[in-house]
Amino acid sequence: MSHGATILGGIAGLSLTADEAAFFRDADPWGFILFGRNVGSPDQLRRLTGQLREAVGRDAVITVDQEGGRVQRLRAPHWTDWPAPLDQAGAGVRAMWLRYHLIGQELRAVGIDSNCAPTLDVAQADTHAFLRDRCLGSDPDQIAKLGRAAADGLLAAGVLPVVKHMPGHGRAVADSHHDLPVVKAAEAELQALDFAPFRALSDLPMGMTAHIRFTALDDAPATASARMIALIRQDIGFDGLLMTDDITMNALSGTEAERAAASLAAGCDLVLHCNGSIAQMQPVVAAAGTMSTEASRRAQAALERRLPPQQVDTAAMMAEWRALTA
Repeated sequence: MSHGATILGGIAGLSLTADEAAFFRDADPWGFILFGRNVGSPDQLRRLTGQLREAVGRDAVITVDQEGGRVQRLRAPHWTDWPAPLDQAGAGVRAMWLRYHLIGQELRAVGIDSNCAPTLDVAQADTHAFLRDRCLGSDPDQIAKLGRAAADGLLAAGVLPVVKHMPGHGRAVADSHHDLPVVKAAEAELQALDFAPFRALSDLPMGMTAHIRFTALDDAPATASARMIALIRQDIGFDGLLMTDDITMNALSGTEAERAAASLAAGCDLVLHCNGSIAQMQPVVAAAGTMSTEASRRAQAALERRLPPQQVDTAAMMAEWRALTA
């Protein structure tokens, strides 16, 4: 069955309203994304994730941004407050696996089965502050090793990782929430540095695009560029489920419906719409339509990577992680 080619996040509060439930039932998005406004307590969050799946009548994927540092939607006192990824990159592969496995356990316990992490962007001297400490370092090989550990830790907890921001956001000196970053590096430089970690992890189940214009390759931002999506598919070799970054961000031009249509026409599988009322989501849902045959195939392959929850000794894992990162 083909579902709506969207991941929607326009949930206003801590529980689903009747109008929201009716809208999601009709829109039938492939998945949902949650934010801090949706997070209260573990019991409340379990109820909300249950309500979302009940609205669409299936075990839809529910994702979140739980990277650590500034970008984490579940926080103390009910959940662990994690340091920024860059601050712990030096602790090594085992520490990174433990960190993201523990994050995955916390997410899965409240019905969240995907995480928009790891960030594989290569941190550079002038990387914008909104992104820099969310990276795993400045060496592509090391980023690939740490990113693999993070992704494997999540997968072992039954949580689907979403690698971001493809094909690489590290050279951006503007914040794509507000402006379109323009990167003028030559293609050879980009291939050798920025794109390398994504190539190394091209077998992972899900990815997210970057709202960045690479002048050496195209005039359009990667999210809406057929050439850049082809590069992600062919040069990088990623055949996983590819979602846009949030199309409400100001880096993109046109109406949100036009952004959705352009992204799918370029070759993205799913449109991510993070913030907005039902009235704002409706034209996006209409423009996105249903998932293509290829998107549905990739979605099914991703779902097959989603393991059932496991019982683990989280206290012992946490103690080991703390010792490694002390």
